[in-house]
Amino acid sequence: MLDSRHIRTFHEVVSTGSFTAAARSLGYTQPAVTQQIRALERETGVPLFTRDGRRMRLTEAGETLARHAGVILGNLGAAQQQLQALARLRAGRVRVCAFPSANATLIPEAMAALLAEHPGVRVELLEAEPPESVQKLLAGECDIALSFSYPGMRAELPAELVEIRLMEDLLTVLLPVGHPLARRHAVRLAELAQARWIAGCARCRANFLQICAEEGFDPDIVFTTDDNLALQSLVAAGVGIAVAPSLVLSFLNHRKVTGRALEPHVRRQVCAYVLREHLPLPATELVLDGLRSAAADRVGC
Repeated sequence: MLDSRHIRTFHEVVSTGSFTAAARSLGYTQPAVTQQIRALERETGVPLFTRDGRRMRLTEAGETLARHAGVILGNLGAAQQQLQALARLRAGRVRVCAFPSANATLIPEAMAALLAEHPGVRVELLEAEPPESVQKLLAGECDIALSFSYPGMRAELPAELVEIRLMEDLLTVLLPVGHPLARRHAVRLAELAQARWIAGCARCRANFLQICAEEGFDPDIVFTTDDNLALQSLVAAGVGIAVAPSLVLSFLNHRKVTGRALEPHVRRQVCAYVLREHLPLPATELVLDGLRSAAADRVGC
């Protein structure tokens, strides 16, 4: 068995380039670092370093261990975080990580209903766009992650995660109220081929470029932001127009901006994710039930 403390010290030596620098980084003495590396070599049964003049060089075995050390430490860290998350969930504390438009719509509705019926549950809210939100879940940095995906962009789900489909969110186009097409109930994307555009997060931007390509044009993107309030102000100021999910229309309060249905119709799938072993816990179930109820009230779910 390899001691994780020894692997951590080895990883720091490799990362910093010397025993002295690793000792300084870890707050150890250099002899202590040397002792830990020797202990690790006894555990592995092979030398990990060889001296090349004044420098220490990794042996072939050291190179092999170096390729795995970061992954080992990352997995250990994630396991520790997930165990701590389990303890928090059992105490009724839930950390939810969601993308901005969900934080402004689904989350407030779900949490209001939850806290009215179960005031003992404590919810901490984080914000991240996908795929970062799901990565935070896998790393134990949150307990429930909300994410979205567009057609053709769904990735394979890690075995330790459970996916709960919440709703389909129809894409719309945001226009200044004086725009000639703002009088329409629906607008074809191809009719806006000559417009200046404001793009969103990386995932939304990739989907936007794809649907534009399918309509036969390359959009002129003049600004990029994932701040929905900034997006509205930019559209109102005439900087450009934007494709936005229907969830954004729920808090579209700028009097100079209007939303119209986009043709052809494109929908994104909104899902919640949770670690499989955390799914049966009461606090998790309560939050997921709240999210399902909030999503069920939305058009297109």
